[in-house]
Amino acid sequence: MNRIIEMLIRFSDMKNLSLIMALLLSYGVFGQSFDFKYDHYSFIVKDLEKTGAFYKDILRLEEVPHPSATSGFRWFKINGNSQLHLIGKDSVAMEHSKSVHLCLATQNLDGLIEFLIEKEVPFSDWPGAENSVTLRADGVRQIYIQDPENNWIEINTAAH
Repeated sequence: MNRIIEMLIRFSDMKNLSLIMALLLSYGVFGQSFDFKYDHYSFIVKDLEKTGAFYKDILRLEEVPHPSATSGFRWFKINGNSQLHLIGKDSVAMEHSKSVHLCLATQNLDGLIEFLIEKEVPFSDWPGAENSVTLRADGVRQIYIQDPENNWIEINTAAH
């Protein structure tokens, strides 16, 4: 970076130097990365026990303790440190659009589909055809299910 500044100083007059310095400083500010990692997704639910049982027993997510609350929450680990948080509330006005969903990926979609059929958990493709799988243009297969409170979950075969 210092070498670039030296070259710019040599090849520019003082009028342009302030403009060039401003551009270089903005590059330093706006060019940085925050290296985000996915942390968690939250659903607000009325029946914490029933909905929590769905994520534990049907999707087989590992339940982890809330760091401080003894009630009103159920947390589940998803591959590493990512989590799903269920927050119990008595009443919440919600519209359940399929476009707003939790997405999980598995390379064993066929095994999951067999398990869902065995447990009588309905699934569909993106348009809504029952017991169907969407094949995306990029080759990823996906299905959609709903938890007991009608929150949408996409499950696909995307490689990570």
